[in-house]
Amino acid sequence: MDSDGQVVEWAVIGSGDSGIGPLLVAATGAGLVCVAFHAGPEVRERTLARLGARLGAEVVEAPGSARLAEPVRQFAAYFAGELRDFALPLDWSLSSGFNRQVLRELAAGVPYGTVVGYGDLAGRVGQPGAAQAVGAAMGSNPLPVVVPCHRVVESDGGLGGFGGGLETKRALLALEGVLPQPLF
Repeated sequence: MDSDGQVVEWAVIGSGDSGIGPLLVAATGAGLVCVAFHAGPEVRERTLARLGARLGAEVVEAPGSARLAEPVRQFAAYFAGELRDFALPLDWSLSSGFNRQVLRELAAGVPYGTVVGYGDLAGRVGQPGAAQAVGAAMGSNPLPVVVPCHRVVESDGGLGGFGGGLETKRALLALEGVLPQPLF
């Protein structure tokens, strides 16, 4: 839990020219705890209620807070094509067990501009038959983009699923040079 009265600070930020829409970012005293795509009113309401309930914390909008300044700066740099590796403290409170293990491996072992298969990622965490469980871990990722679940694809080259939608996954992979930029 957060050491300063269990407060989660959050803000909605733009996503530059990436075309993926606004992101909700939230942080505790321990670090970035949540990133949510398509942060319109319904998504904000649902995400903030979940954060408060799961963390037992007060959730406060704080767009100019010191706690969010570095995440906001790094997201802007990433979407501008100027940042390849996020260097942020992460609060893993919303993930545990196998899911946390897989997400930590993903964050540490799948660099910008590369992809990994669900089965390959399962093998990296010592569970080579757990490709479906890896898919579930990706679906539960509370820190997308920073913990790059968009870089996990099917072994046959298919994109697989994505909580932010396949167009968002395509846009992120195009930003990183894995896919060609979409024609609009």
